[in-house]
Amino acid sequence: MGKEILLDQPQTSRIYDYFLGGKDNYEADRVAAEEILKAWPDIRLAARVNRQFMHRSTRFLAESGIRQFLDIGTGIPTEPNLHQIAQETAPDSRVVYVDNDPVVLAHARALMAASAQGATTYIHGDVTDPKSILNAPELTEILDLTEPVGLSMIALLHFVEASVPDIVSAFLNALAPGSYLVICTITADFAPEQVSAAQDVYRVRKLPAQVRTRDEVTAWFTGLDLVDPGVVPPHRWRLEETTEPSSSFDAKVSCYSGVARKR
Repeated sequence: MGKEILLDQPQTSRIYDYFLGGKDNYEADRVAAEEILKAWPDIRLAARVNRQFMHRSTRFLAESGIRQFLDIGTGIPTEPNLHQIAQETAPDSRVVYVDNDPVVLAHARALMAASAQGATTYIHGDVTDPKSILNAPELTEILDLTEPVGLSMIALLHFVEASVPDIVSAFLNALAPGSYLVICTITADFAPEQVSAAQDVYRVRKLPAQVRTRDEVTAWFTGLDLVDPGVVPPHRWRLEETTEPSSSFDAKVSCYSGVARKR
């Protein structure tokens, strides 16, 4: 638990917390966030829409019978958290959270409050090292990988410059048939100038950033059965409202999302 918190270096999870209106961020995070907002003024909206997609997709998985969840790139706790959504539908749900930010580690107790029937735990780990996460005793104590798992990577993979297909495959190969993959990630397809400028701010601040095209995101689901409506902006994924979002709203959110089941 002794990971050092570097206050003069911004962190992606704390910048995201700032975009969501949270208080668990520092001056370096706020300065970087304000620079990103100048490049992409709608990124606060994108963060909220990502969060709403997490709520709907988690509820969908729980209603589909998933009782085990592996949430990588958890971020600083913002209620309702994934375990609260899952356990509201299925109180016996078991959730493992993973993040590599020491500030998230400091808040881990808030993430580990579970329903009486369920369980939650937290791993300080990095998505680019799947083996260390999958072999962590905290994970194997709570999750049975011979049974289906909901693998959630929301607002995470645009901070991964390594090969996402290799990372996704490493996790999915360890999960049972019937498991689900849930992804939401930033794209420059809709607002290339703004999103590319925001990406540059992250990189100047020595933070990884890599936006992808729809074709790239779709390829991450190769060999899986995509749930309707497929790879779409997150506000178009099973939104219960009858009003169709506008194409200008797509540009403001500038993300793709998808949910798919392992055969």
